[in-house]
Amino acid sequence: GMYLGIFQQRRRLADLARRAIAGEAPAEVKAALQGWLDHMQAPDGSRRFGNELKRLLPKQTGNPLLAEINRMVNLFTKKSFWVFLGDGAAYDIGFGGLDHVLACNEDVNVMVFDTEVYSNTGGQSSKATPTGSVAKFTASGKKTPKKDMGLMMISYGYIYVASVAMGANKNQLVKAVTEAEAFNGPSLIIAYSPCINQGILAGMGKSQAEEDLAVKSGYWPLYRYNPALKEQGQNPFSLDSKKPDGTIRDFLAGEVRYASLKKTFPEEAARLDAMLEADVNARYEVLSKMAGGAAPEEKPAE
Repeated sequence: GMYLGIFQQRRRLADLARRAIAGEAPAEVKAALQGWLDHMQAPDGSRRFGNELKRLLPKQTGNPLLAEINRMVNLFTKKSFWVFLGDGAAYDIGFGGLDHVLACNEDVNVMVFDTEVYSNTGGQSSKATPTGSVAKFTASGKKTPKKDMGLMMISYGYIYVASVAMGANKNQLVKAVTEAEAFNGPSLIIAYSPCINQGILAGMGKSQAEEDLAVKSGYWPLYRYNPALKEQGQNPFSLDSKKPDGTIRDFLAGEVRYASLKKTFPEEAARLDAMLEADVNARYEVLSKMAGGAAPEEKPAE
């Protein structure tokens, strides 16, 4: 709603700018207005020409149209809109709203902090909870796989989507945020976010290291899907994490949400861990094919 309100106001501002260019106005003012129109969707360009207009417009006291434009100076610079969600809202109870926002194809960015459980309300299982994880309502381990919201949104074809984990690859995270902001359309960044409900045996002070283990084991893949690359004839999908290194069982053993199941239901734990491991490997094969079949370590050095 906030985005659409600003969008409509800037559209009116653009209409006024076109009228001013077609009417009576000094050449330098017309040049600045045209520059702003050409760059109104670019943060740097809209700010640069907007600042020029802020300098010129106050001098045009005898032109009512330019005076009206001058009253809208707060709209010159393109604003950045971000929505921040937890996985409970994004994957589950608020998914319909999130899907609608992204499907509208407007320039709105969404960051999802994925803890894989309803953290704020006591650790209940949700659609973000993976196979085998113990949580409230799944005391004997979750029997179904985690919802793959990243691939679901990629299927639209016009949404920027990235899966990130700061502790595993900070540069990839920064690149994803930068690309999402630059992309003229909807974007979704899903960030792996360890929380206390996961029961990290090494302690929450090691959450960044836990993210690194999650990525290396294949538990959490890193990738970026940038629809803008299609216009350049490039593959829009980039796989940024390597092939699972076979340590998925070690990773699971380091968190209470998985390790505790071995004590209460050892046979079920073994079955669900095997399912999760198979899912992790199968998912990587799918992502690798989407990236053109080349894993990061197989790509030629740039």
